[in-house]
This record gives sequence, C-alpha cells and structure tokens, in this order.
Amino acid sequence: MYEIVWQPIIWIISFVVIAIVAYIIRASGKADYKGGEQGKPFLSGNEAPKEEMHIRASNIYWGFLHSLKGYYNSMKKMHSGIINDYVSWFILITAIIFISLFLMEVIK
Repeated sequence: MYEIVWQPIIWIISFVVIAIVAYIIRASGKADYKGGEQGKPFLSGNEAPKEEMHIRASNIYWGFLHSLKGYYNSMKKMHSGIINDYVSWFILITAIIFISLFLMEVIK
C-alpha cells in the first residue's frame, strides 16, 4: 500500500509551503517598528532597573519545587553530572522496556 506519511517530496513541499506562509505572516507586520524606546518594558513611566528585570528560574518555579522538595532532594543525590552515568541509565531503561515488550508479546 502506498503511504503518504514517508514520502520525502511531500515533506519538502510541506516545509516550503509552511515557510512561505510564515514569511507572509512576518511581512504583514508593522513597518514603522524601530525597537529602541518602543522595545522597552512599560513600567508606568519609570526606568526599569536592569538587575531586577531578570527573573531567576528558582523564583518562577518556586511553588512547584517546594511542593516536590522530597522528590528533588532524593534525585539530586542520584545525579553525579557524569555523562557515562546518564548513558548507562538510558541503556538500562531501554533494555527494561524492550524486555517487557518482548515478554508481553510472548505471553500474548
């Protein structure tokens, strides 16, 4: 049976069409935008302090991290930062998935 999903010509044509549509949408923007003063954040006319404009990830995700503190503390102990450990975990989990899929097929 002829499947359209894996046809590279269809994918290339689709990519080109999407790129053209994206370019048309981008080109329809306002031409008088110049950045500079227009690009600054509006803080009721006050000058925005540079050091306070950066929001750290710990502040954004504080509630999430606080509610799962026990989980994250135990996970920090497992992470060594050595890439070999992460690859070993990946291979181990992949092997477990393949073995479980094989056993499910044999039992079936």
